Amino acid sequence: MESPAARNPNWLELPRELTASILHRLGAVELLDTVQKVCTTWRNICKDPAMWRTVDMRNSGDTYLLPYDMEKMTMHAVDLSCGQLEGINIENMENFASDQLLLYIADRSSQLKRLQLVRCCCEDISSEAFSEAFKKLPLLEELHLYFTAFDKGDIEVAGRFCTLLKSFKLNRQAYKHPGKCDDEALAIAESMPELRHLQLFGNMMTDNGLSAILDKCPHLEFLDLRQCFNVSLAGDVGKRCFVRIKDLKRPHDSTDGRGFVTELLDSEMFDDDDDSDGLFDPFESDYLDYDDYNYLDANHPHY
Repeated sequence: MESPAARNPNWLELPRELTASILHRLGAVELLDTVQKVCTTWRNICKDPAMWRTVDMRNSGDTYLLPYDMEKMTMHAVDLSCGQLEGINIENMENFASDQLLLYIADRSSQLKRLQLVRCCCEDISSEAFSEAFKKLPLLEELHLYFTAFDKGDIEVAGRFCTLLKSFKLNRQAYKHPGKCDDEALAIAESMPELRHLQLFGNMMTDNGLSAILDKCPHLEFLDLRQCFNVSLAGDVGKRCFVRIKDLKRPHDSTDGRGFVTELLDSEMFDDDDDSDGLFDPFESDYLDYDDYNYLDANHPHY
C-alpha cells in the first residue's frame, strides 16, 4: 500500500531548478497574480530575474472586467527581469497596450530579441512610439505583429534600427477581392535584407512586390503568403520561389490549425451608408485562437 506521503508529495521538496521550470510554463499573469502568493519559496523563485527572460502577457478575458491593471502588471514583469528580458508577448491588451508601455519596455530591455504584439489598437500605439522604441532595440531578431496598425513607415524604421532582424510577421484580415498595394512589400525589401523568415498573411501585395523581396532578401528560407490573393506565383517569380525558398506557403494553402483569422471578407460588404470606416475590427472577432502557440518556450520553432 502507498503511504500517505507518497500519495501527497511535498512540492516544496522539489529541487529549485525543477520548480522554476514548472512554474515558468505559466504565463506572467498567473505568476504575478497567484503563484508568488502561494508560499515564501515560490515567491523567492518568482523574484529571480531568470524567470523573466521571456514574458508572456497573454490575456484571454475581457480587459474591461479584469481586476488588475495589465499595463502596470507588464511593467512590473519587465522590472523583475532586471534588464535580462529577451522575449515578450503582449496579447489581447487592446485597452492597455500604449505608447507608454512600449517605451517602458524598450528603455529597460536592451537585450530584447523577440517582440510579439497581438491585437493592439491603432489608437493605442503610435508610429512615433514604434520609431522611438526600435532605436533602443538593436538586438531585436524577431518582430511578430498580429492585427496591429503597422504600416510602411513603421516597417522602414524597424528595418533601419533593428539590423539583426531575421523573422518578421505582419498578419492581417484577408479579403476575397483585395485592393493592390506593394508599399509594405517594397518597404520590407529595402529595409530588412537579413530576413530568413517572412510571414505576410492577408497582404495586398502583387507579384511585383514579391519579386522585390526576393531580390533584396537573399537569405530568405521560409515564406508564408497565405491569403495574399494578388500573388499569382506565375512565371519567373514563381520559379524563383520554388527554387530558393525551403518552406513556401502559397496564397491558397490551408490555414487549418494556424490560429489566424481565416474568414474571408468581401470588400463590397462595406457600402456608403455604413458608419464604419470599412476596416475589419479584429477585436470583435470570434475567430482568434492562439492556443497552438507557446511563446514561453525558448526553444520554440521559429520556422
